[in-house]
Amino acid sequence: MPGLRVGHAGMRAATDDRSGALTGSTVVLAPPGGAVAGVDVRGAAPGTRETDLLDPRRMVQRVHAVLLTGGSAYGLAAADGVMAGLEADGVGFDVRPGPEHAGPAWVVPIVPAAVVFDLGRGGDFAARPDAATGLAAYRATTGPAGGGAVGQGVVGAGTGAVVGGLKGGIGTASAVLESGAVVAALVVLNAAGSAVHPPTGELYGARFGLPGEFADLGPPDAGELAAARDAGLPRGAAMGALRATTLSVLATDLTLSKAECAVLAAMGADGLARAVNPVHTLVDGDTSFALSTTARPAPGQAGLHELLAVGADCVTRAIVYAVLAADPVRTPVGDWPSYRSLFPSTVVARP
Repeated sequence: MPGLRVGHAGMRAATDDRSGALTGSTVVLAPPGGAVAGVDVRGAAPGTRETDLLDPRRMVQRVHAVLLTGGSAYGLAAADGVMAGLEADGVGFDVRPGPEHAGPAWVVPIVPAAVVFDLGRGGDFAARPDAATGLAAYRATTGPAGGGAVGQGVVGAGTGAVVGGLKGGIGTASAVLESGAVVAALVVLNAAGSAVHPPTGELYGARFGLPGEFADLGPPDAGELAAARDAGLPRGAAMGALRATTLSVLATDLTLSKAECAVLAAMGADGLARAVNPVHTLVDGDTSFALSTTARPAPGQAGLHELLAVGADCVTRAIVYAVLAADPVRTPVGDWPSYRSLFPSTVVARP
C-alpha cells in the first residue's frame, strides 16, 4: 500500500528470553501528516484504545499509526511504546501553546489500538506484549522490512493466533481499482470460528480470489479429511471465554472523510464474515480499521461503491493468505497444526 509501512515484533519461546512466549505486536504506520481513519467493532468482547477519536463527530482528523497486538487487555500497553517512538521522531498532534514556543516539538501521537486474546498460549500467562514490544514493532516500520513485502503467517500480532483449532496468523491482500487507486487489507486471524468448511476442508474465502489467484489450491483428499475429523478439526465453535478476536486494517490512497472510512471499516467486517464461520461471536472482539492516505482525489459515488466492494474482498482474501502462510506451532500447553500440514494434498501444481 503506497504511503504505509508495517512493522512486526514477535515473542516466541524459541527466540525470546522469556520462556513460554507466543504473542506479538504489529504496527501500521501512516504517512507523514497522518491518515484519516475509521473503525467498526462487531465482536462482543473487544479490547481497544483511542477508537472513540475515530468517530466523525470528534475533533482529531488524522491518526499516526494503528497498533494490532496480542496480550488481550494487557497488550494495550504496547501502544505506549509506539507513542514513545513517534514522539521521539517528532510525529503527532501538535499541542504547542503558540507559534512563539521554542524548543522540542510538543506532540501527542494518535495511535488507535486493538487486541487479540492469545494469553498463555506459549505456556506463560505473563508473557505478553508491553511498551518495549510496541516500540520494537514501530522501529521495524522504519527499517528496510517495514517498506517491503509485509511478513505473513506466524509474525507480529499473529504469532499466537489460532482459528478453529488451527494455527492462525497475519495475512494481506490488495487490489488496484479501475481508477488506478489501491486498496489493501491486513488481517490478524484469531477467530473462535473456523476458516475451513468442515464437510469439504475447503477455505471459505478462496472463492473470492482474483482470477487464478488460488488456482494452486485444491480440495483435501478423503483420507486427510477423515483424519482431521477424528482429531476434531477444524473446530467451528467457541474456544472458551474471551479467547478469540480477528483484527483488520483496510487502507486506500483515495481521499475519504472520517465517515467514509467508518463505512469502509464496516465493509472489512463483512469481508471477515464471508471467510470465517461463526463470526462476531460472544467471545470475539472483532475490530476493523480503515485508513485513507489521501494521496489521490476523493472518489465519486461509483468509485466509492467500487472501493467498498473490492475492500471487503481484500479482507476475505487476506484471511485465506493468513491460513495458508501459517506454520504449525507446538508449545507446552497446545499443539496447533497449520492448514497446509493438516491438508497437504491441497497444494496442487498449476496446469
